[in-house]
Amino acid sequence: MAKVEKLRGNSIKHETFIVECPGCKTLHQIWTTGPVKWSFNGDYERPTFSPSLFVNPDGSNPTVPKCHSFIRNGIWEFLSDCTHELAGQKVPMIEVE
Repeated sequence: MAKVEKLRGNSIKHETFIVECPGCKTLHQIWTTGPVKWSFNGDYERPTFSPSLFVNPDGSNPTVPKCHSFIRNGIWEFLSDCTHELAGQKVPMIEVE
C-alpha cells in the first residue's frame, strides 16, 4: 500500500486521490483535475499537494472534525484551526488502508 491511492472507476469524472488522515481517522479526497483542483508532485510515498486541504470548514458534518492542513513531502502539517488532537502538529503520512 502507498500513502496516496488513485481512485479508479467508470463514474469518476475527475482525477481523484485519497489519503488517510491520522487526525480525522478517515479518508480525504483530493482532486487534481476539474473546477477545484490541487497540484500533486506524483510521488506516492512522499506526496506534496498544494494548496492546503480544508475538510469540513464550516463544521456542517458533526461526524468529521474540521481539518485544515498541508501535505508536503509525505508529512501532514496540521494547522491550528483543526478541531482534532493533531492541530498544530507535523506528523508522517500513514498508508491508505
